[in-house]
Amino acid sequence: MTTLAALIPPATPTKIPGMDGPVATIFGYALWLLILAGAGGAGFGVYKLAVSDKSRNGGGSEPFKWMGGGIAAILLAGSLITILNGIAG
Repeated sequence: MTTLAALIPPATPTKIPGMDGPVATIFGYALWLLILAGAGGAGFGVYKLAVSDKSRNGGGSEPFKWMGGGIAAILLAGSLITILNGIAG
């Protein structure tokens, strides 16, 4: 049985002045979970696109909403990680 900690890559976060200890650890894991959730949302969108009704009155834009939301979550978490690394670096 895999645990959630096995999916998150090991990291040694750089301490940000005024934000160290458990707050930095929890925030770092939250950003990785946001990336994993975005990947799951994008993957679910691809799945919904694959199994959707391809007729004129079916399918719609719902799969693209899932994919767009997943990609937006990945970009948001990635930019926050980059910003925090720039502040700490």
